Amino acid sequence: MRKTAALVLLAASLSGCMSSPKTYQFPERPAAAQTPPPQAPVRAAPSTAQFRAPTVMNLPGLEGVIGKNGTALANMFGPPRLEVREGDAMKLQFTGQACVLDIYLYPLRPGASPSATHVEARRASDGEDVDRAACVRALSR
Repeated sequence: MRKTAALVLLAASLSGCMSSPKTYQFPERPAAAQTPPPQAPVRAAPSTAQFRAPTVMNLPGLEGVIGKNGTALANMFGPPRLEVREGDAMKLQFTGQACVLDIYLYPLRPGASPSATHVEARRASDGEDVDRAACVRALSR
């Protein structure tokens, strides 16, 4: 009984150690929408013993997302609802009425900044998979 009480007291005291989430400021989107130049195919560097190159998704309708960095994605979709960093990789999540869009960013070569390499999309209501390109169009500003 004493051990249980001590564990509950310890858990309660540690719960106060949680930090509040970070807020991010993203640059304002330019007033005049400019047509981006055609994008060359994104290719990752070859894998080495220290660096493992990501597989880059290549699906129709995702050309405007794949290869972009976090700032460019925030300019396209607004501030992410969620940003998760793990090592040199990152996941950004954007949401709207139509869908939830998860974009995974990995460095394409050693020491490079992370770029979008993979996209997943699902309905906000029930989590069922939806067309990725349609979700990108629905959430684009």
